[in-house]
Amino acid sequence: MATAVLTPDQNAVIAEIFIAAPPARVFQAISDPDQIPRWWGQEGLYRVGKSIADVRPGGKWRSEGTGADGTSFFVEGEYLEVEPPKRLVHTWFGSFHPQNTVVRWELTPQTVSALHPSGPRKAGTGTLVRVTHEGFAGNLKSAQDHGEGWKRVLGWLEAYVTKPE
Repeated sequence: MATAVLTPDQNAVIAEIFIAAPPARVFQAISDPDQIPRWWGQEGLYRVGKSIADVRPGGKWRSEGTGADGTSFFVEGEYLEVEPPKRLVHTWFGSFHPQNTVVRWELTPQTVSALHPSGPRKAGTGTLVRVTHEGFAGNLKSAQDHGEGWKRVLGWLEAYVTKPE
């Protein structure tokens, strides 16, 4: 189950999830433009249908999709840091949120037991995925909306990378 919190200054959303898959697999899913449309979205909500990415510092990326009401949307940006399979940092500008923000994906390998201080988790080896999305200062509603969005996105990511091939 993904969690999301706002930083005290309300400038950033920090979302986390433990995924029972290695960091390399998670990194592949978040950076491969052929895989992103396979998992980012849900019928009746919104769905990415097309993604392009030049995954290198300075490279551009763009995802396009359709909302529940049939309205087209896009999200795009530029990669700032690319360090497989640990970190991916990029700018984020969406047609539904015309404010430049920055998204930092941090993938940390973890071995956990079934009893974990933060709650029950699957035993075994996997990845702690932390997404920090910052740049919301002065826009509390957008930060809150993105927090809810990141919880959904991380859930979709987990379902995708942990399903049998």
